[in-house]
Formats: sequence, structure tokens, C-alpha cells
Amino acid sequence: MTAGTTAQTYTNPVLDADWSDPDVVRAGDDFYLTASSFGRAPGLPLLHSRDLVNWTLVGHALERLEPAAAFATPRHDCGVWAPSLRYHDERFWIFWGDPDQGVFQINAPSVRGPWTRPHLLKAGRGLIDACPLWDEETGEAYLVHAWAKSRSGVKNRLTGHRMRPDGTELLDEGKVIVDGDRIPGWFTLEGPKLYRHDGWFWIFAPAGGVETGWQGAFRSRGFFGPYEERIVLEQKDTGVNGPHQGGWVRTPSGEDWFLHFQQRGPYGRVVHLQPMSWGQDGWPVLGDDGAPVTEHRRPALPPQPPAAPATDDDFPGGRFGRQWQWTANPPPLSASLERGDPHGGWATHHSGDGLRLTCVRSADAHDLRRLPNVLTQRLPGKPCVVEVELRLDSDEPGARAGLAVLGDAFSWIGLQRGTDGIAHLVHRFAEGVAPAERDAAHPRLAPGGRARLRVEIGAGARCRFAADTGDGFRPSGPVFAATPWRWVGALLGLVALAPAGTGHAGAATFTRFTVTPS
Repeated sequence: MTAGTTAQTYTNPVLDADWSDPDVVRAGDDFYLTASSFGRAPGLPLLHSRDLVNWTLVGHALERLEPAAAFATPRHDCGVWAPSLRYHDERFWIFWGDPDQGVFQINAPSVRGPWTRPHLLKAGRGLIDACPLWDEETGEAYLVHAWAKSRSGVKNRLTGHRMRPDGTELLDEGKVIVDGDRIPGWFTLEGPKLYRHDGWFWIFAPAGGVETGWQGAFRSRGFFGPYEERIVLEQKDTGVNGPHQGGWVRTPSGEDWFLHFQQRGPYGRVVHLQPMSWGQDGWPVLGDDGAPVTEHRRPALPPQPPAAPATDDDFPGGRFGRQWQWTANPPPLSASLERGDPHGGWATHHSGDGLRLTCVRSADAHDLRRLPNVLTQRLPGKPCVVEVELRLDSDEPGARAGLAVLGDAFSWIGLQRGTDGIAHLVHRFAEGVAPAERDAAHPRLAPGGRARLRVEIGAGARCRFAADTGDGFRPSGPVFAATPWRWVGALLGLVALAPAGTGHAGAATFTRFTVTPS
């Protein structure tokens, strides 16, 4: 259990990694959560819990981003923004806004699928943070979304539509139902979540910016307004900056809870759980009278064993776990599926253990940020030690593979085949403004083309790299401070690549990937 956690209490964050813009829904005795996945594939992670505290990753709803060609190369801060997860008419539904394309919708009879292909419900630039509502009393359906100024020139307002109950079409041109410019002191209103409660239409929506904002609640007797507002969660005198943007869920016994994020720099947006109640005046009360809690009584739900999304991986049969995502869509599936390879030749299934990554040829081999074939998972939010074993199975001069910490700046350690045919241990990095990597330490020989690679991640995501090429672990290079992209936390990555050219460039095999708390 987390320090301070007991059988009766929990400690925030309940998801201590970059599960950005979370939304949550209950179906029976089960709770499900999804989050932004931006430009990574597969997208739309699906997490499951029975107690709102312990969560496991059970899959993804979006196998590939569409249109596929637009995400064939990395677009780290684009793609899936702030999805909404709902359960209606015995189906799960996810709506989200792609800031460059519009509002999409998918649905499935089970959270594990099969999920429909993305349906573009409303086309346009700058349409983000979409959320549906089905009014069980009237049978009518609605949609609300926010705006990204970077694409549309508009922000700080929420637009509402009537929608066909099957989620395939909007029934009107839309109307601004909340204008943040008309509310004194409010700015960057976004991330709406739409509900019905006690005869009111409710919109839970954050404002004030990712790192410094607050959670607002709006209510109206009619969907199109007018709405009155209130701040229901803010930092106050706590150490939880910008507590906002998430979802409300009710347990079978009638308890109310709110899951939201907190921006933590290179760690991204970690997820907190807040108690929620309804005041005598009918407004929601979140946390400790509007301030986020650090430790609190657990929800009144059946006790569950400790659980968290997986990080370690033995790669049985060459397959990687659900925690991994590519930095862009793999190549088209048709030919590779005929070979039994769903990853376009990037990862090869086989009979033993270990992840076999092809050394993909690229003219961008000098910059991991531009490569689609980096296999990533989220950077843990607490100090830890990451290790993996690597064997470079390539005789191609310049072929290389390694373990990376990837963000706006990046650093990686691994093996590279020299022009002399000998494998060398290399450690390289690039600052956020640098167009290409450079050495962080002097290369040294790696007999046999094998190495054990390590990154010790300390407070503030300060990373110390080390490697064992047969004579024990030796530190490599200076400390590297992990950095996020604009909206995405830093990532751990595995990569194999080779310089541009023709012909097969060999492969690299990774085994025994572990993340150990330190």
C-alpha cells in the first residue's frame, strides 16, 4: 500500500502517472476510466476498478488513430484530447475531440470491445473535450464541447447541441451555453462533463489553466441555459496545484466521488480521488469543503487487493503488455497481418520470451522525437529504477537500440554497431531546442553485443543512466532532467533503428523489463 494508506483509507494520487484528463463511469459493480492518449497508438486506454482506488489497465478502445496517414509520424500533442466515457443502452460510449479534425464517437457492447470504427460526429478545427448526455426521462440526447484557441481562435466557452439518441448526428447548429468571458475572473473554460441530477442539467468544467486552475460546476433547468456557476474545488492552502478536470461517479450504495487530475511537470497529469456530497443548497461539495484531500476514508465498497497498471514485462512470445504504446500508428496492417504480425514489422512474435524489435531504417535516426517506432509507457510518478536487458542482433553499421526517457528533450542508453563490426555502448541526449542528439558519455566496447541498461529516476524526474556490459553497472553521463511535451508527460521508451538505406537491418531483443520503487 502507498505510504499513509491503510485498509480504511487511501492516499492521493490513486493513479500516479500520466492518465491525463480522466473520465469515469460505473456499470453494475464495476468502474471504468479512460484518459487522453494524444498521438500514441493504441489509444483511449481503458482501466477497471471495483473500489475507485485500485486500478488495472484492461485494454484500449482505439487500435489506430484516424485518418491513419495523418498519424503515420509522431504528433505527440495532437490526436485524442479529453475523452468522455459513458454507459447507455447497454453499450459503452466514448466521445472525444481531435483539435484538428472534430468530435469523434465510438461504442461497444463490452468495455473489452469490439469497438466501432471512429465516427466523425462534428467536423471542424478546435472542437475539443466533447461529452454526451442521454436524458433518461425525456429520451433526448445532447452534446457539449469546448474550443481550442490554437486551432479556432476561440476559447473559454462551451457549445451545446441536441443529438440523435444513436449518437450519429447533431440536430442543430449549436449554441454557446456557457461563455466564460462573461464570468468575472474565469479564463480557459474547457473539459466539460454533462450530467442530469435533481431536476437540473449539470456541467462540471475546469477553468484557469492546466497547472493553476480550478474545478467549476454549472447548473440550469434547461440544457441551453442560462447556467449559474460555482467553484467547487481549488488548491486553497494545499500542495495540490490546479486540481480539476475529471468525472463524477456514484457507487451502488449512493456515495458520490470525483476523479480529477493534477499537473506534475514531467510526470504529466496524475489522478486524484475526491469525496463528493451535495450541500443543503443543492450544489456539489468536493474534497474537504472544496480543497483536495491527501488521505481519506475509502469508498464504502467491497475491499480489493492492491492493484495498479502494469509496468514490468517479460514479453512472452515476443508480445508486449497493454501498458505499451507506439509513438504513432504502425505501418498499414494488410501485408503484415498476412505474416501474423500486427505491428507492421516493428515487433515480431516468436516462440520464446523477449521483445524482438526490428532495426527500422530512418533518415531521422538522430532524433527519437521524430520516430514512430518508439515503444513507450508512462513515466512512474515516484522514484524508481528501470532496467532492461538488450541484445543487438544486427551487423548493420549504425544499427542501434536502447532504453530512452523521451519528452521535449530526450536521453537514451544502448548499443550501436560500429563500422568495425564491434558493438559499442552509447549514451546520447538532445535538449528541447536541439535538432539532433549528441553523446552524453564516451562510447565504450560492449563485448558480445549485450548489455543490461538502467535508469535511476529520482525526485523531480532527474535521471541517472548506467549500463552493465559484463563488468557490473557503471554510471554513464551527467544527470538528465526529464521533460514533458506541451500536454504529455515524459515517457519511458524502447527503440531499435538503423540509418536510411535498403534491405533488412537486423533486430534487437529486449528481455526482463522491470520498474522497481526506490
